[in-house]
Amino acid sequence: MVLEDKKRLKLQKKQKIKLSLSAWVLLLPAVIVLYIMIWRPSVMGIVWSFFKMKGYTPTEFIGFENYIRVIGDTQFLPVLWNTVQYVFWSFVIGFIPPVIIAFMLNEMLHFRNGLRTIIYLPAILPGITILLLWYFIYYPNEVGMLNMILSKFGMEPYIWLNDSRFTILYIVIEMTWAGFPGTMFLYYTTIQGIDLSLYEAATIDGAGPLRRFIHVSIPQISGLLVLNIIRQLIGVFQVMQEPMVMTGGGPNGASTSLGYQLYQYGFVQGRVGQALALGTITFFILIFATCFYFYLNKKVEENQ
Repeated sequence: MVLEDKKRLKLQKKQKIKLSLSAWVLLLPAVIVLYIMIWRPSVMGIVWSFFKMKGYTPTEFIGFENYIRVIGDTQFLPVLWNTVQYVFWSFVIGFIPPVIIAFMLNEMLHFRNGLRTIIYLPAILPGITILLLWYFIYYPNEVGMLNMILSKFGMEPYIWLNDSRFTILYIVIEMTWAGFPGTMFLYYTTIQGIDLSLYEAATIDGAGPLRRFIHVSIPQISGLLVLNIIRQLIGVFQVMQEPMVMTGGGPNGASTSLGYQLYQYGFVQGRVGQALALGTITFFILIFATCFYFYLNKKVEENQ
């Protein structure tokens, strides 16, 4: 019996080792790509941010001088405020509508598949195509689609993206339209997984669609809603290509984000050290948000 137990334990250990080796063989390509594309550049960027850069070569250790220049730049606080506005408007405009549309799709009896197809169309368009499309929708003269509509009502053309008061709002509308399908279908599939008996019980108690949405759907997907708040914050905080393509950061820097300012430092103005410093500042802000996301994710999983 003792020999048989020892043999069994040996066999189990061998099987565990084989499984571990198989898992590492499968993971190795992904680990190599992560090291080359993410981990190594991130660490090098943090280290080089403390050096004086000649092109993309570190030449002299200068401590926190790059950080002092970035924070002392007169554009830093306005650009940071612009980025906060991007995040704020993305929550106001882009957070609730996907949840409502997902619930409406779940309640529909007719034309559900057709509507799902129509809603998903923006997700299959290339990002640059969407940006250019909305750029011409907002075009400031009679050529722009919105101004063509205004002209039908006898109104003067509006300067849309050139209005510094609302430029960020208009860009966020485009971002919401482009990112809406993926978020909506995430909520839709989650709502589809809710136990139908909960809806049936609510219907028997006389609950209409609105009450079912508030008292059944929302509590059941509350964990996902909380996680998406942090995920959206992380994603929108890095906004760069939208202001670059649609406004060039204008008018007068009104739509410049931290991501676009970093691009300007590194690839337009040749201030590589300051670009690395700004990238490091953004990196640690997002690391904090990511850690908070994983903490919430753990809490959500424990409560399920």
